[in-house]
Amino acid sequence: MSNPTHLQYTKEHEWLTAADADGVSTVGITKHAADALGDIVYVQLPEVGESVTAGETCGELESTKSVSDLYSPATGEIVEINQAVIDDPALVNGEPFEGAWLFKLKVEATDELLDAEAYTAFTTGG
Repeated sequence: MSNPTHLQYTKEHEWLTAADADGVSTVGITKHAADALGDIVYVQLPEVGESVTAGETCGELESTKSVSDLYSPATGEIVEINQAVIDDPALVNGEPFEGAWLFKLKVEATDELLDAEAYTAFTTGG
């Protein structure tokens, strides 16, 4: 699966949409990360209203293989979480770029982000 070109990516394998008119972006993890983790069985997300910092840990994804930290690709305030992935963590494996977004935040600043081409090169060693 190719990485959607309309998203930006982190080296920790999160993706971020461009901000909407209200300055809100959506965050998820990439297919590369979901595949590397294996079957995800538990998702811990930040709370609505919580402030997160770009590049800092803001949650966890637990799989049958390991536990992995979730990093925020941007600094801002959490405005919504995806309850569907908390209720059914396996969605993250099946729909990492569609229905399995993790949270939305009002972006104040972003960390260094990669475009789809740079992220693909990063993950393939290209």
